[in-house]
Amino acid sequence: MDVRRPIGVPAPAGEPAPEDGGKVAAFPQSALALRGATVPGRLADVTLDLPPGSLVGLVGPNGAGKSTLLQVAAGLLPAPGAVRWAGRELGEIAPLERGRGAAWVPQEARFEFGFSVRSVVAQGRFAHGDDEIGVDAALARFDLALLAQRPVNRLSGGERQRVLLARALATAAPLQLWDEPLAPLDPRHVLEVLMLARELTRAGSTVLMSLHDLRVASCLDLVAVLHDGRLRAMGKPDEVLTPNLFSQVFGVCARTAPGLLLELP
Repeated sequence: MDVRRPIGVPAPAGEPAPEDGGKVAAFPQSALALRGATVPGRLADVTLDLPPGSLVGLVGPNGAGKSTLLQVAAGLLPAPGAVRWAGRELGEIAPLERGRGAAWVPQEARFEFGFSVRSVVAQGRFAHGDDEIGVDAALARFDLALLAQRPVNRLSGGERQRVLLARALATAAPLQLWDEPLAPLDPRHVLEVLMLARELTRAGSTVLMSLHDLRVASCLDLVAVLHDGRLRAMGKPDEVLTPNLFSQVFGVCARTAPGLLLELP
């Protein structure tokens, strides 16, 4: 699958060069900053800075700590260390303001009740006073308009994932945290989600998504690599995704070869 055409644009202006060891230098005001984030047995002393307007892939083997890091970054999982959004300590941000500042998409789209698709997407506007601004546009963007009144617990896995992404889009939050959003999607919707992510970053938002497809990760602005709960490397894909890292972190050999290419018409 080739995603270079829909998302292949230059990295945001002002992006810093990686420091030694694959870490990115701190920004004066990061969109997201973690300092020494630790969850015993799951995450160990992770420090990173994400610049505004960046599309960042979070990769690593199963059990590396990707979901845990995203939950810590979203303020859903308390952990020792500091979490800052746009330079502000997370603990100093009121709950409703958090709802306007960041959107979270979980890895598994589970729904225990038969709420309509539209009502779930409209939940993204709760922190805005339930004004429903952008809800219809989000439904249309994810091909959900015809499913708007269908109960979410009667949807396929891919459809449920699109509902959660539409809800995140409706929040208009400048920080988007998505946990494996592409896994249940068909190829066309994968490309459309990547195009949406790029549009959000062009408008100044920051998108951090975990994923397993390293071909997709190679097309993003930055890649953060987790291994055994620690940040192994972070930087531009061509500087981070090296044969040595593939071997040590993923236990695979990497080579470039011709293959099937997919792109939107």
